[in-house]
Amino acid sequence: MKLHQHLGTLLLLGLLTSCGISKKNPFWASGEMAFDVQELFFDERFPNIVVGTDGTLIASWGREKYRVRRSEDGGKSWGPEIMVANPGFQGGGTTVDENSGDVLLFVEEHHPVAPLTVYRSKDLGKTWAAEKVKIEPNSLGHIPSMHMNEHGITLQHGQHAGRLIRPTRYYGGGNDRAYWDDHYTNAIFSDDGGRTWQASEPFPANGTGEAAIVELEDGRLYYNSRRHKSTDGLNPRRRYSAWSDDGGKTWEDLALIEALPDGDQDRDYGLMGGLVRLPVDGQDILLFSNIESPKGRHGGTVWASFDGGKTWPVKKLVDAGSFAYSSMVAGRKGTPSEGLVYLLYESDGGAKLARFNLAWLTDGRDWREFIK
Repeated sequence: MKLHQHLGTLLLLGLLTSCGISKKNPFWASGEMAFDVQELFFDERFPNIVVGTDGTLIASWGREKYRVRRSEDGGKSWGPEIMVANPGFQGGGTTVDENSGDVLLFVEEHHPVAPLTVYRSKDLGKTWAAEKVKIEPNSLGHIPSMHMNEHGITLQHGQHAGRLIRPTRYYGGGNDRAYWDDHYTNAIFSDDGGRTWQASEPFPANGTGEAAIVELEDGRLYYNSRRHKSTDGLNPRRRYSAWSDDGGKTWEDLALIEALPDGDQDRDYGLMGGLVRLPVDGQDILLFSNIESPKGRHGGTVWASFDGGKTWPVKKLVDAGSFAYSSMVAGRKGTPSEGLVYLLYESDGGAKLARFNLAWLTDGRDWREFIK
């Protein structure tokens, strides 16, 4: 490195430190890149992945037989498939209750609207017990379907801290194109550990479904949604965002995210994507997964935002081959999963898992350079 470049780097890092963003970021790993891919499931569809309170990774999967696999060593090795429900249809929204440590799976009998059974694990995914839950309708009298959304979260900040929330969707009369005008994405939330749930008001755009929610450090909820219907003149195909200031009861400030594609651009509907906020104190670093392809479901890519979803200056190809629905979670501090991001995605008729860190995503460029 030339002297003037070295001095420039030192000045930049000094400025970043003075601005209060020198805190340790375990996903950076001192700039040492980490990346690998492995196969987890070999048939069916529909991924979700979460990390338990002790760092155990729990990957769930299936549209006919609902199964999970567990890893206790940060994803290096995985146990055998554990059958949760047969038959059982992946409802998405897998949620870790940070208050109790319980993990909740949402299983429907079929698609798109069907009876729901919640399966609860009190031992981090080793065993599961079915339980019936109560869902209260929103102001329109609508009770949503669970299928098919990113995992849920436990709120950490403000007056609603401890609340469980997961994205859901309302199908109207059905899943046929004739009903797409009536579709909307929304959420359900629970303040009693997942025994009863309240359906939120609609996302502020119809024709939407399959979404993801993260909580920013200030307690605001950021909602990123697939735009299932594209006959609204908004092209190229891009994602929608909205926000909640009341713990997920209502959503507002609809915006088109110009930087984020919504599936392959030749189709008239989008693609379920993954979304996670990295647990780095003082920062709202978000990662989003989808595809960047003019035609066909391939070219799986991850984007990074360093300002809570306002801009997305970093992107990197994960898999140039087959890539469809995806789910993403961040490792947990003080556990074997710490410092890694886990991306479970549909590929070649099964599911693959990519493990990577922020240094790999930025090609070794210091993450603090992206903080404005």
